[in-house]
Amino acid sequence: MATPDTRTQILDAAEHLFAEHGYRGTSVRAITKLANANLAAVGYHFGSKAELMAAVVRRVVEPITAAQCTRLDTLLARTLDPPVSELVEAFAGPLFDEMPAGDEGGARASRLIVTILSDPAEEARSWTGPAEDSVRERYFAAFARVLPGLSPEELWFRMRGIFAVTAVDRLQVHQQPSPGCVSPVAGEAARQWAITFLTAAMSAPPIRP
Repeated sequence: MATPDTRTQILDAAEHLFAEHGYRGTSVRAITKLANANLAAVGYHFGSKAELMAAVVRRVVEPITAAQCTRLDTLLARTLDPPVSELVEAFAGPLFDEMPAGDEGGARASRLIVTILSDPAEEARSWTGPAEDSVRERYFAAFARVLPGLSPEELWFRMRGIFAVTAVDRLQVHQQPSPGCVSPVAGEAARQWAITFLTAAMSAPPIRP
């Protein structure tokens, strides 16, 4: 097996450390030490720690985004008003596919997604680009058509919930359960439970303040 190049080694090390310690809790020195690279390599390959964070997150998220786009294309080619359950499946399904149980890469991906959802550092949230924005806006428009009673703010809140619920579930699958707790389910049952739960959450009546 070929040894990963320096850029890939830095990405791997940064993904591990950002997922474990967050953006501010991870130093460039710690990344280069784990990657067995010199400090200047981060600047050479990425420009800055913030740009490295963006590259790490995009490497994890791009396959998910591409799969979400493909599934939405397939769905909308059949009907412009698909059932909410099918939209949820198209949106959430790739998260399960790219964060499989029993896979270390899936474990890192789930930890990283939970980190970017919760990390207070602006750099953890400023990584998105045109591709991510486009897919998010397309799903937002599709959900808005089939859930016209929801305000834009509430609809976006529920869509963020899909990411949060799925990422936390996948993260727990890779962790050792606490004593006395029921172990998370890793297989197809968990996926179906999640889709059913999230469909009900997305379909609930609007909450009026």
